[in-house]
Amino acid sequence: MASTNDKKPPATPAPASIVPDANTFDPGLPASKTSASNDSDTQLNCPFCHISSTFPSYSPLSPPSPFPPSTSTSPHPRTFLLLSTPLLVAFLDIMPLSPGHLLLCPRRHAAKLTDVFSDEAAELGKYLRILSEAVTRATGIKDWNVVQNNGAAAAQVVEHMHFHVIPRPGLREAERFTSTMFGRGRREDLDEEEGEELAGRIRGCVREVVREEKERERGRKAKL
Repeated sequence: MASTNDKKPPATPAPASIVPDANTFDPGLPASKTSASNDSDTQLNCPFCHISSTFPSYSPLSPPSPFPPSTSTSPHPRTFLLLSTPLLVAFLDIMPLSPGHLLLCPRRHAAKLTDVFSDEAAELGKYLRILSEAVTRATGIKDWNVVQNNGAAAAQVVEHMHFHVIPRPGLREAERFTSTMFGRGRREDLDEEEGEELAGRIRGCVREVVREEKERERGRKAKL
């Protein structure tokens, strides 16, 4: 995925509570009231920016233990976090189309795909593949959709660019599924106990996939 805006403005250091060292995670740190970019009203009211400013980054190979509770995003909807890097966050959709339906977005506020920087686009592509593999392992569902909407006419509800990874458990009710995916149909809230348990399984599978990829990369370099 290539960005249309590879030239970044001068970087402004983010507060430590937003993007700390990737190997540390202190759930007791106070959450910032802003996103990782600036204080515009759009970002202050953006639920994905709220998630980004609430959860610091951590290494996918060593999720914090105990993991911070999903209630830490109150009064916003509960967040079942799956991944938190300095550039990205991923979490379960709270009104899933199927078990394991997740969202992946840049930590920085970017409204559409064309607003994403090139380094963010590269990491989005990397973790789309990792999360796809992780969710298939965690759910046992071998087929899935990757969906990304840009703008209200394209069924984008939250104005913060994000990918959907949506497991497809079968071909039954395919018409209803596709219609609901694009905003025309009823969706049910994620059960909180199921969300906590499923998020834990997916985080464990993310750790497995990342470890395997690092081992493959070491093996590939050793052969060069």
